[in-house]
Amino acid sequence: MTDHAGRPLLFLDVDGTLLPYGGKRLPSASEEGDGWQELSNPQLAKIDRTHGPRLRELPCDLRWATAWMEDANEVIAPLLGLPALPVVDLPEAEEDAAGLLHWKTRALVRVAAGRPFIWVDDEITDRDRAWVSGHHEGLALLHRVDPGIGLTEADFAVLDDWLRDIPGARSRQRPEAG
Repeated sequence: MTDHAGRPLLFLDVDGTLLPYGGKRLPSASEEGDGWQELSNPQLAKIDRTHGPRLRELPCDLRWATAWMEDANEVIAPLLGLPALPVVDLPEAEEDAAGLLHWKTRALVRVAAGRPFIWVDDEITDRDRAWVSGHHEGLALLHRVDPGIGLTEADFAVLDDWLRDIPGARSRQRPEAG
């Protein structure tokens, strides 16, 4: 997937977004997390495989913004029929950081470097929205997804509507996948 200068970015989380918890939560201790980011994880059955084509149709450049890091390309991308996507270099996730800026926020603004972007995650707060508003020169949509349900048709409608309002986003054609 090739970047297009000025084309909007979409930063995509996995846990709680593409992989809904549905009453389950991400394991907190490392020993509880064994196998979470592997194909043997039974939670992967909850991924909606129709999301891959929907994501590819959006007029933006997709990026993984997830603690899965490269494992998202090894496990999640094939399930969705997505090519390997660039992975945002994120800092270590902070444990128990309630009331603080999300651990991904600064990194995503840095990577966007003024380009319009969407961040789809289940942990976005008003604090993150305020910080991005004050520190990002371009347009940004921080879209919070219900972690028990994950990405829905209504969420795709919001993303599509927002991208439609970006000047020139629809006219920039995506290269053929090859």
